[in-house]
Amino acid sequence: MKLTWYGHSAFRVEAGGATILIDPFLSGNPSWSKGWEGPAQGVTHVLLTHGHNDHVGDALPILKKTGAMLVSNPEICDYFAGQGVEKVNPGNHGGTVDCGGFTVTFVNALHSSAYTLEDGKNVYLGNPNGLVLHFPDDKTLYHMGDTDIFSDMALIQELHQPDIGLVPVGDRFTMGGAVAALACQRFFSFEKVVPCHFGTFPLLDSSAQSFIDGMEGSGATVLTPKVGEAFDA
Repeated sequence: MKLTWYGHSAFRVEAGGATILIDPFLSGNPSWSKGWEGPAQGVTHVLLTHGHNDHVGDALPILKKTGAMLVSNPEICDYFAGQGVEKVNPGNHGGTVDCGGFTVTFVNALHSSAYTLEDGKNVYLGNPNGLVLHFPDDKTLYHMGDTDIFSDMALIQELHQPDIGLVPVGDRFTMGGAVAALACQRFFSFEKVVPCHFGTFPLLDSSAQSFIDGMEGSGATVLTPKVGEAFDA
């Protein structure tokens, strides 16, 4: 499995013959200033955890340009279908959808979800999710989305046993680093974890150091990749 982090919660995942963008906040992302065209090359799927602008990002032009499949909750899929996106694959909490070569299971996330239009009006886009990606011949990946810690993370571990965790650590709008480390230590047996959702804006923690410190002794490898550089996971 090859991953690329574009800052914030935006990831490219290459595994199982698929090329996946998760929460492709690229244009307007202070951590990434090179547009969406490069990250979108060859993309087969776009996955959205929830409807906030800093996660939806460039999903619409990417989907229209590439013809990729959108995988998200029903409200997001309906909204994008109304914008001319042809391939949508909706699911909701507890459900699993077949994406051709891999599956996505929708799990809980403690957050909110709405998209702000240019005129300032908000469009309700359903409940937020975490996403668990299962590949037949590769590792299981869990993108937590934006969330706080919650005790039912233990059930996500029991049901899915994810190998790789993409974990928000920036505080204010998600868990902070120390709480995120507690979540990983108490509820999961990750092989590798990648902290995200930090350093993008002044309101967020500027680094993942508190998460890194909190993960000491966990047995998991904490990966802190450079933005835009692919790495093996």
